[in-house]
Amino acid sequence: MTQLPPKNACQLLDADHIAVKHLFVEYARLATAPDATATQPLRTKIAQKICDELSVHAQIEEEIFYPAFREAFPADADLVDEAAAEHNEAKQLIADIRQLGEATAAMDTLVAELNVAIEHHVKEERDELFPKIEAAQAVDLDALGEQLRERQQELMDEIVAAA
Repeated sequence: MTQLPPKNACQLLDADHIAVKHLFVEYARLATAPDATATQPLRTKIAQKICDELSVHAQIEEEIFYPAFREAFPADADLVDEAAAEHNEAKQLIADIRQLGEATAAMDTLVAELNVAIEHHVKEERDELFPKIEAAQAVDLDALGEQLRERQQELMDEIVAAA
């Protein structure tokens, strides 16, 4: 059975959150395997996928979702500012992971730190941003979701083309 893409913006973003959480869990499972050396190539690949997924996710939020939220809720701009600051923290961790190149104990630590940072960020989006924008009548979440989906596909296509 083919799963249909999430319909609205919050559903799409939350589906991304869930997908990357699965990647973090798989990475941690492999990093704690009895012979972590044997899992190094797969951990490297998963770390790269985590970085790609989060980079695209952050970009579509910053380009499309956060501006829509800020426009609908100008008095709550601090929520978007905090989310953007959390993105900057994640981007630095992603850069550090990419710089390492291969899965090592140092990468395992960075991926674990990134996981904690993302879990915190996701909780805040789920608890604060999503409920507020879902309750608003001023934002067409279906149209916003379509914009996010289109931009996400463009960015993922660029990653594939560059590989």
